[in-house]
Amino acid sequence: MTDVLEAALPMLATEGVARLGTLLSPEDCRALQAVYDEPARFRSRVVMARHGFGQGEYQYFAYPLPDPVQALRARLYERLVPIANRWAEALGQARRFPASLAAFTAECHAAGQMRPTPLLLRYRAGDYNCLHQDLYGEQVFPIQVVVALSDPADYDGGAFVLVEQRPRRQSRAEALSLAQGEALAFAVRERPVQGTRGVYRVQMKHGVGTVTRGARLTLGLIFHDAQ
Repeated sequence: MTDVLEAALPMLATEGVARLGTLLSPEDCRALQAVYDEPARFRSRVVMARHGFGQGEYQYFAYPLPDPVQALRARLYERLVPIANRWAEALGQARRFPASLAAFTAECHAAGQMRPTPLLLRYRAGDYNCLHQDLYGEQVFPIQVVVALSDPADYDGGAFVLVEQRPRRQSRAEALSLAQGEALAFAVRERPVQGTRGVYRVQMKHGVGTVTRGARLTLGLIFHDAQ
């Protein structure tokens, strides 16, 4: 993971999105897919159509997180925090994020954000996820990660969609397909961009295109907890 991450971080810093390579083995992916049908491992289940979020469903893990999820979340946070702090400085924010996930989680809990946000998402034929931002309170870590758990041979459609909204420009959309176990890091809400007149903010949203065959499961790693 180290070599792939190091190579990806410059692109993430400048473009707001980067492939991180394969972080989970097929065995790890299948094990996490099986967890979806163990309701005791989760704190809540969301059926998207009930809230106008799209079609499909997802479940938020309860604490304690499964060991592979907790370990991956902590390692990724430590790699991503320098970029998060660089973005905060560029945007003129006083906020700086601590070096470890444990310290940041303590800050979230002190602010009343005590519910874990890592989740499993399941899409079947006809399902999709509308464009959105994963904000759960005032404490927001500006980068999140998605890891594909399904083999692309098991479904069609379902591309990950990222939309960038620059001031006074039309939006730019990108559709990305991920291999099983492959991870993608991207901006949660906004990122800085250097323009001819200084730094400006670019808003970003993400979603999932319609699955046309089979089933698609994904692990989402959000680093701030929820109120």
